Amino acid sequence: MSATRRIRFTLNGQAAAAEIGTHETLVEVLRDRFALFGARESCSQGLCGCCTVLVDGHAVSGCLFLAAAADGVKIQTIEGLASGERLDPVQEAFLECGAFQCGFCTPGFILMTRQLLDENPAPSEDEIRHYLSGNLCRCGAYPEIIEAVKLASHKVKSRTPGGAAP
Repeated sequence: MSATRRIRFTLNGQAAAAEIGTHETLVEVLRDRFALFGARESCSQGLCGCCTVLVDGHAVSGCLFLAAAADGVKIQTIEGLASGERLDPVQEAFLECGAFQCGFCTPGFILMTRQLLDENPAPSEDEIRHYLSGNLCRCGAYPEIIEAVKLASHKVKSRTPGGAAP
């Protein structure tokens, strides 16, 4: 019999709680308890970026992050990135640039891009490539993804007063 515990956290801006097995990963809990399927387990080794979620504003591999460590943190998934019906500028840019094919990796790329632009609102192409190097796209949509990040950078700057980071 496996040990369980109750965790409380903020999920996409709302208070949340879950009874979890101490062995469960964050991506398992998000999918199984909250029906949030944007974070996808693919490699199960933290190497592909498909399971990326933001924990206290920092990208983590949900397949490696134990859910027990989520007690008291703020978690943001792709499902919580939009503001009501208004997409985040990064989501808009990915759509406008067609920066996906099958879409399996897209949530991870979008959340990594969101973190990148929060840290560096005007990254160079080399900085974009380096920052996103931990995310893999099996379809090879990399040129469109780079263009989407550049467009998102312009969108973010145009939406914030004075062009500063949000």
